Amino acid sequence: MVETPFRRDLDDEEIINFFIVCSIVGLFILGPVNYTCQQGPYQSKLSHSMDSFTISNIPKGSNRLWLHFSCLCFISFYVLHLLYKEYKGMLEKRIQHICNHRHQPDQFTVLVRGIPLCPEHNARGCFVDHFFSKYHSHSYESYQMVCDAKEIEELLHVASSLDRKIKNLQQRIAERKHSSRSIFSKMLQENVSQLEMQEEKLQEVLHKIHLLQHENILKGKELPAAFVSFRCRWGAALAAQTQQHEDPLLWITEVAPDPGDVLWNNLAIPYSQLVLHKIGVFIASALLTIFFALPVTAVQGIVQFENIKKWFPPVRAVQLIPGLSSVLTGYLPSFILNSFIYVVPYAMLSMANLGGCTSRSKREIKACNMVFCFLVGNVFFLSLLSGSLLDQIGESFTHPKDFPGRLASAVSAQADFFITYILTDGLSGFSLEILQFGLLIWHFIMAHSFGQETKNKPYLYSFPYFRVIPTVSLAILIGMVYAVIAPLLLPFLIVYFFLGYAVYVNQMQDVYESVYETHGQYWPYIHQYIFIAIILMQITMIGLFGLKSKPAASISTIPLLLLTILFNEYCKISFLPTFHHFPIKNARENDDRDEVEGQVEPKREPAIDAYRPPWLRSTDITSRESGFTQPLVTPP
Repeated sequence: MVETPFRRDLDDEEIINFFIVCSIVGLFILGPVNYTCQQGPYQSKLSHSMDSFTISNIPKGSNRLWLHFSCLCFISFYVLHLLYKEYKGMLEKRIQHICNHRHQPDQFTVLVRGIPLCPEHNARGCFVDHFFSKYHSHSYESYQMVCDAKEIEELLHVASSLDRKIKNLQQRIAERKHSSRSIFSKMLQENVSQLEMQEEKLQEVLHKIHLLQHENILKGKELPAAFVSFRCRWGAALAAQTQQHEDPLLWITEVAPDPGDVLWNNLAIPYSQLVLHKIGVFIASALLTIFFALPVTAVQGIVQFENIKKWFPPVRAVQLIPGLSSVLTGYLPSFILNSFIYVVPYAMLSMANLGGCTSRSKREIKACNMVFCFLVGNVFFLSLLSGSLLDQIGESFTHPKDFPGRLASAVSAQADFFITYILTDGLSGFSLEILQFGLLIWHFIMAHSFGQETKNKPYLYSFPYFRVIPTVSLAILIGMVYAVIAPLLLPFLIVYFFLGYAVYVNQMQDVYESVYETHGQYWPYIHQYIFIAIILMQITMIGLFGLKSKPAASISTIPLLLLTILFNEYCKISFLPTFHHFPIKNARENDDRDEVEGQVEPKREPAIDAYRPPWLRSTDITSRESGFTQPLVTPP
């Protein structure tokens, strides 16, 4: 397992410390200010409800709203300080981590796409060698073409199926040899003949695979993609980050992903068609987000129990059972919502795979972005609209000028639902994470339906960043939006993060395996999610200050919003480029360090062969591994 300094970035202590500070501000400053407001609308009716501790209890035009504005400024500047500190620290960790792992083959290798045919030999491989020998003669080493291997993969699948049948027959023969009954002796002879037949078929398939793996056959199936190895890191970095041809669709270079990170099948997609694939993925994810609005609206309808009784009178029978209506309107909506959401990340991951990503890390980052947008749209915004505004939609259409005010009031009105959502996600989500219930079901299906011998060959799975990061980011967003509006939500959020920290640190250390290395590539996206949360917090407060007839506070929040946007642009300029590229200076320093230590030649050789496609490495079908997993016990 590769230990990296990025394994704990998802639920770092900084997040917990931030919300502890926000809780102190909210519980000891904002909470008492909200509750002691004698003219509040909830003082006469619901003095012990949560609404008495929210900004909703502050009357219109009250000067106490300036205290909320001050807390908003404090929280905003504090989180911006933490983001700057974390971004800078992550950048230093990234550079140091690359230096510590400077002998990895991806630092010597470049992925080249859009390779044209050689006009002389009508082949692509020789053109790669000619091109880089001419224009990168100082550092070019070798190349590995990517070939169309669909036929080989199909034969390997057939060989794997035959191998399983042979093992099952061998097991039956071994069991029936110990029996003296005549009926078993006849069945034994049949099994022996079947075994010989299956072994002959397997040998024929393996022979076909060896023929297809021949160099002359592969030359006719070359794809316009190749991995090019260099003698030094700075040569690879220079080639990967410069335009090689006046036609931007030819000789496109990029830093090669980690060998275990490559999605070989997607390299067959022509570079010019990637735009169509991305558009298709965008449309598919948008449709999924839109259609998912139906169950979310239905779930929020359960919260509005009075409306359900109006629309569906038989549901009144629920009130006859003590406590059932509370469970129905409290815990059940969040449980149903979390159940639906659990399958969404895997659907988004499948869609991202159709987008033509060349590596698993890029595919998971793409899925991570789609899942986050999905959660913000369906869980946050749609929960607001379909919940507290459900009975006011008609009035909003007849009085459109009042809609911003109704939307602002919806945020504070839905605080109870989001508390229940966080608790449900924490209790059920973390419990499922510990039990690995989904993987247990998957292993059971594979073992009993497809004949996969998972007991003999256990696997460790990679950490599901595409599922965990958006879920935790949504919790951060909810906490930041409600930090000033409903501070009583924050202690529940702290419990959520403490549970998540304990669970995921354990899972990373003892359950999941690192299949590939990204050198901290997830952090810029996490930063962007938190930035969106800050913007939503400030926009919501602008609307609430306007709703509370405090236009001066609304206007004063606008410069704070602009400063936040400028801060994000500064981070993009100062830090983001180094996450997308690798500095030539650092590459040259690592090369010089190798020369001083005399480690150039021994470490350069693995980069040439590390990017051989899996169908060319071996035909040992019994040891073929999934790209998502690593063997639990590796041979010495």
